[in-house]
Amino acid sequence: MRGSGLPLCLLSAVFYLFWTPSAGLKTLHLGSCVITTNLQGIRSGFSEIRDNVQAKDEIIDVRILRKTQSLQGTKPADQCCLLHHILRLYLDRVFKNYQPPDHHIFRKVSRLANSLLTIKKDLRLCHAHMSCPCGEEAKEKYSQILSHFEELPPQAVVVKALGELDILLQWMEEAD
Repeated sequence: MRGSGLPLCLLSAVFYLFWTPSAGLKTLHLGSCVITTNLQGIRSGFSEIRDNVQAKDEIIDVRILRKTQSLQGTKPADQCCLLHHILRLYLDRVFKNYQPPDHHIFRKVSRLANSLLTIKKDLRLCHAHMSCPCGEEAKEKYSQILSHFEELPPQAVVVKALGELDILLQWMEEAD
Protein backbone atom coordinates (compact mmCIF):
# COMPACT_ATOMS: atom_id res chain seq x y z
CA MET A 1 0.00 0.00 0.00
CA ARG A 2 2.82 2.36 0.89
CA GLY A 3 4.65 1.80 -2.41
CA SER A 4 1.58 2.52 -4.54
CA GLY A 5 1.89 6.30 -4.06
CA LEU A 6 5.47 6.37 -5.33
CA PRO A 7 4.65 5.77 -9.04
CA LEU A 8 2.00 8.49 -8.93
CA CYS A 9 4.46 10.88 -7.29
CA LEU A 10 7.14 10.08 -9.89
CA LEU A 11 4.66 10.49 -12.74
CA SER A 12 3.61 13.88 -11.33
CA ALA A 13 7.23 14.98 -10.98
CA VAL A 14 8.07 13.95 -14.55
CA PHE A 15 4.97 15.70 -15.89
CA TYR A 16 5.90 18.86 -13.94
CA LEU A 17 9.49 18.82 -15.23
CA PHE A 18 8.48 18.40 -18.88
CA TRP A 19 5.48 20.70 -18.88
CA THR A 20 6.49 23.69 -16.75
CA PRO A 21 9.70 24.87 -18.50
CA SER A 22 8.05 24.95 -21.90
CA ALA A 23 5.02 26.95 -20.78
CA GLY A 24 5.13 30.24 -22.66
CA LEU A 25 8.24 29.38 -24.67
CA LYS A 26 8.19 30.13 -28.38
CA THR A 27 10.69 29.09 -30.98
CA LEU A 28 11.56 31.98 -33.27
CA HIS A 29 12.74 31.17 -36.79
CA LEU A 30 14.62 34.25 -37.94
CA GLY A 31 16.07 33.15 -41.23
CA SER A 32 18.56 30.41 -40.40
CA CYS A 33 18.78 31.54 -36.78
CA VAL A 34 16.52 29.63 -34.42
CA ILE A 35 16.10 30.73 -30.82
CA THR A 36 13.66 29.88 -28.05
CA THR A 37 12.34 32.57 -25.76
CA ASN A 38 9.49 33.26 -23.38
CA LEU A 39 7.56 35.83 -25.42
CA GLN A 40 4.46 35.22 -23.32
CA GLY A 41 6.39 36.21 -20.19
CA ILE A 42 7.80 39.32 -21.89
CA ARG A 43 4.37 40.30 -23.15
CA SER A 44 2.93 39.77 -19.66
CA GLY A 45 5.67 41.94 -18.16
CA PHE A 46 5.00 44.65 -20.72
CA SER A 47 1.26 44.57 -20.05
CA GLU A 48 2.01 45.41 -16.40
CA ILE A 49 3.62 48.73 -17.40
CA ARG A 50 1.91 49.48 -20.72
CA ASP A 51 -0.83 51.76 -19.40
CA ASN A 52 1.61 53.73 -17.28
CA VAL A 53 4.09 54.21 -20.14
CA GLN A 54 1.57 54.90 -22.88
CA ALA A 55 -0.22 57.47 -20.71
CA LYS A 56 3.02 59.47 -20.65
CA ASP A 57 3.36 59.38 -24.45
CA GLU A 58 2.28 62.84 -25.55
CA ILE A 59 3.22 62.42 -29.23
CA ILE A 60 0.35 60.35 -30.59
CA ASP A 61 0.69 61.16 -34.30
CA VAL A 62 4.12 59.51 -34.76
CA ARG A 63 5.07 55.83 -34.70
CA ILE A 64 8.68 54.71 -34.64
CA LEU A 65 8.07 51.09 -35.60
CA ARG A 66 4.93 51.36 -37.69
CA LYS A 67 5.39 54.63 -39.58
CA THR A 68 7.03 53.03 -42.61
CA GLN A 69 5.83 49.49 -41.99
CA SER A 70 9.46 48.93 -41.08
CA LEU A 71 8.89 45.50 -39.58
CA GLN A 72 6.18 44.00 -41.78
CA GLY A 73 7.34 42.22 -44.88
CA THR A 74 10.92 41.73 -43.71
CA LYS A 75 12.48 38.78 -45.52
CA PRO A 76 13.17 35.86 -43.17
CA ALA A 77 16.90 36.06 -43.95
CA ASP A 78 16.96 39.68 -42.66
CA GLN A 79 14.78 39.21 -39.57
CA CYS A 80 17.63 38.10 -37.31
CA CYS A 81 19.82 41.07 -38.18
CA LEU A 82 16.96 43.58 -37.96
CA LEU A 83 15.86 42.24 -34.57
CA HIS A 84 19.45 42.32 -33.31
CA HIS A 85 19.78 46.00 -34.26
CA ILE A 86 16.39 46.92 -32.79
CA LEU A 87 17.18 45.16 -29.52
CA ARG A 88 20.51 46.96 -29.34
CA LEU A 89 18.64 50.26 -29.83
CA TYR A 90 16.17 49.40 -27.07
CA LEU A 91 18.83 48.22 -24.65
CA ASP A 92 21.34 51.02 -25.30
CA ARG A 93 19.06 54.00 -25.79
CA VAL A 94 15.59 53.23 -24.47
CA PHE A 95 15.92 51.19 -21.29
CA LYS A 96 19.09 52.98 -20.17
CA ASN A 97 17.41 56.39 -20.47
CA TYR A 98 13.90 55.59 -19.24
CA GLN A 99 13.06 57.37 -16.01
CA PRO A 100 10.32 55.36 -14.30
CA PRO A 101 7.95 57.16 -11.94
CA ASP A 102 8.58 54.76 -9.05
CA HIS A 103 10.65 51.80 -7.90
CA HIS A 104 7.87 49.31 -8.68
CA ILE A 105 7.81 50.30 -12.37
CA PHE A 106 11.63 50.41 -12.41
CA ARG A 107 11.81 46.74 -11.37
CA LYS A 108 9.31 45.70 -14.05
CA VAL A 109 11.16 47.66 -16.74
CA SER A 110 14.47 46.13 -15.61
CA ARG A 111 12.95 42.65 -15.93
CA LEU A 112 11.84 43.47 -19.48
CA ALA A 113 15.29 44.77 -20.37
CA ASN A 114 16.92 41.61 -19.00
CA SER A 115 14.57 39.42 -21.05
CA LEU A 116 15.41 41.34 -24.23
CA LEU A 117 19.12 41.16 -23.37
CA THR A 118 18.84 37.37 -23.25
CA ILE A 119 17.30 37.34 -26.74
CA LYS A 120 20.04 39.68 -27.99
CA LYS A 121 22.71 37.33 -26.60
CA ASP A 122 21.10 34.41 -28.44
CA LEU A 123 21.09 36.46 -31.64
CA ARG A 124 24.75 37.31 -31.11
CA LEU A 125 25.50 33.57 -31.03
CA CYS A 126 23.69 33.17 -34.35
CA HIS A 127 25.72 36.07 -35.73
CA ALA A 128 28.94 34.43 -34.53
CA HIS A 129 27.95 31.21 -36.32
CA MET A 130 27.22 33.11 -39.55
CA SER A 131 23.47 32.36 -39.37
CA CYS A 132 22.42 35.99 -38.90
CA PRO A 133 23.50 37.86 -42.03
CA CYS A 134 22.76 41.56 -42.46
CA GLY A 135 21.37 42.12 -45.93
CA GLU A 136 20.51 45.45 -47.52
CA GLU A 137 16.83 45.20 -46.52
CA ALA A 138 17.70 44.83 -42.84
CA LYS A 139 20.09 47.78 -43.02
CA GLU A 140 17.53 49.97 -44.80
CA LYS A 141 14.70 49.09 -42.43
CA TYR A 142 16.87 49.72 -39.39
CA SER A 143 17.96 53.06 -40.87
CA GLN A 144 14.29 54.03 -41.25
CA ILE A 145 13.56 53.07 -37.64
CA LEU A 146 16.61 54.96 -36.41
CA SER A 147 15.61 58.00 -38.47
CA HIS A 148 12.14 58.07 -36.88
CA PHE A 149 13.73 57.50 -33.49
CA GLU A 150 16.07 60.47 -33.86
CA GLU A 151 13.29 62.83 -35.03
CA LEU A 152 11.85 63.06 -31.51
CA PRO A 153 13.23 64.74 -28.38
CA PRO A 154 15.35 62.37 -26.24
CA GLN A 155 12.98 61.73 -23.32
CA ALA A 156 9.87 61.70 -25.53
CA VAL A 157 11.41 59.10 -27.86
CA VAL A 158 12.30 56.85 -24.92
CA VAL A 159 8.67 56.87 -23.73
CA LYS A 160 7.41 56.44 -27.31
CA ALA A 161 9.71 53.48 -28.04
CA LEU A 162 8.92 51.77 -24.75
CA GLY A 163 5.21 52.23 -25.41
CA GLU A 164 5.65 50.60 -28.83
CA LEU A 165 7.30 47.49 -27.44
CA ASP A 166 4.05 45.60 -28.05
CA ILE A 167 4.48 46.22 -31.81
CA LEU A 168 7.92 44.63 -31.68
CA LEU A 169 6.65 41.69 -29.61
CA GLN A 170 3.79 41.12 -32.04
CA TRP A 171 6.24 41.08 -34.97
CA MET A 172 8.45 38.60 -33.12
CA GLU A 173 5.45 36.34 -32.47
CA GLU A 174 4.49 36.43 -36.14
CA ALA A 175 8.04 35.90 -37.45
CA ASP A 176 8.37 32.40 -38.77
